[in-house]
Amino acid sequence: MASINKVLLMGNLTKDPELRYTPQGMAVVNLRLAVNRKYRTKTQEMKEEVCFITVVVWNKQAEACNQYLHKGSPIFVEGMLQSRSWDDASGQKRSVIDVRADRVQFMGQAPSKGAVVGAPSAAIAAEAEDLSQESSTEATWLEESEGDSHEG
Repeated sequence: MASINKVLLMGNLTKDPELRYTPQGMAVVNLRLAVNRKYRTKTQEMKEEVCFITVVVWNKQAEACNQYLHKGSPIFVEGMLQSRSWDDASGQKRSVIDVRADRVQFMGQAPSKGAVVGAPSAAIAAEAEDLSQESSTEATWLEESEGDSHEG
């Protein structure tokens, strides 16, 4: 029988990322995500429930999440469910199901006092500017090299 393990989530971080490194030097970060669901009851009363989920992110993506995300940041996560189990200090078997992220997309910046909602942070804006300039330089180099090859 075929099976599929695919998760798509959109929500906000409930706390700052927790970056750590494995003994082999791999970066791993836990993101605590709140996903809201609004619905109407049979009496037409609006209700909202919140589901709190731990998302585990690995390698360079983990380091980027740690650098740019903070409590309140909106994100979109694509990944899969994973189950972990262990024995706690009292010897009791414990288990948890969380999401292992394949992809984390930053959806904007968390609002802060005096900040414009949706405005990029200075670091992200500077990085985007650098990438834009690199693309412009590459395009200029490409145009110049193509011009040279067509001259004769």
